[in-house]
Amino acid sequence: MCENNEVILEARHVTKRFPASGGRTLVANHDINLKFQKGKTLGLVGESGCGKSTFMRFLVSLDTPSEGEILYRGRDITKLRGEELRQSRQHIQMVFQDPTSSFNPKMRIRDIVCEPLLNFGRITKKEKDAACRRLLEMVELPGDFADRYPHNMSGGQRQRVAIARALALEPEILILDEATSALDVSVQKTIIELIVKLQREKNITIGFICHDISLIQSCADQVAVMYLGNVVEVLPAKDLAKNAKHPYTKALIGSIFDISMDFSKPIESIEGEAPSPLDVPAGCPFRGRCPKATTRCAAEQPKLRTVEAGHEVACHLLDEEGKNKTGASALTGRI
Repeated sequence: MCENNEVILEARHVTKRFPASGGRTLVANHDINLKFQKGKTLGLVGESGCGKSTFMRFLVSLDTPSEGEILYRGRDITKLRGEELRQSRQHIQMVFQDPTSSFNPKMRIRDIVCEPLLNFGRITKKEKDAACRRLLEMVELPGDFADRYPHNMSGGQRQRVAIARALALEPEILILDEATSALDVSVQKTIIELIVKLQREKNITIGFICHDISLIQSCADQVAVMYLGNVVEVLPAKDLAKNAKHPYTKALIGSIFDISMDFSKPIESIEGEAPSPLDVPAGCPFRGRCPKATTRCAAEQPKLRTVEAGHEVACHLLDEEGKNKTGASALTGRI
């Protein structure tokens, strides 16, 4: 995997609004700024309905934001139209949660996998068999699967076919939308191992949407945590357990249940429910469920700010902690 920090895809001030009944507006994404580095994985986590999938759809040009830019190698892909837009899709591909939703059930696997190559003139019809065999071997499936139909395969096998099709055009960026959540745990592990292996071999940049924070910890380089359409924390995945600072991120980490956990400690839940995206309260979107919320949290929405290299947090509590530390240091100096 590439070790440099070259940014090849960047979201700048991305906001998405949907009109709703009664003249109201649903804000699915609010002022999102994220960077995708060459050869690395950015994990996007949060509860269902927080806006993860909405945001990732912009990256593959399945939708456009109401405001902001999506820059692929410095070019705003939200402004592309027609043939320019079609050609740009070769560089950024997506694997969906349920691959059968994007498969034609009447097509054989050979035709499904090779369809992108034919559409972009990469191969001729005579070359389909060889191309399909090569792509199936890449995702560790036997070549004779080329003659099967999607319904003749297991969920894990279909997901491998979806990965093969997505990588057929050799894209620089691969977006995974809950690509393992519909699979058994043991199958999840093999699919993740396959994705990591292919990423190392091909130096692919990955955007991984997931609600399983422990899974993201194991395979991502950077993690962005979303809540109610807002990115509330961005930090290296290796620091997630010990260095998370936002109360919501800490609550997500505290919800992880595994055999190595300390069973003497109580499992803490997040009290209450997320407010409706049609009725987001003023101030911090998480304040209604945060046990440490202050009057400032109710009046002013915190913005992401850098607390250390590669780590950004949107929380007023960090300001209060900083003031307390400064005050304590000054008092110690006077003594």
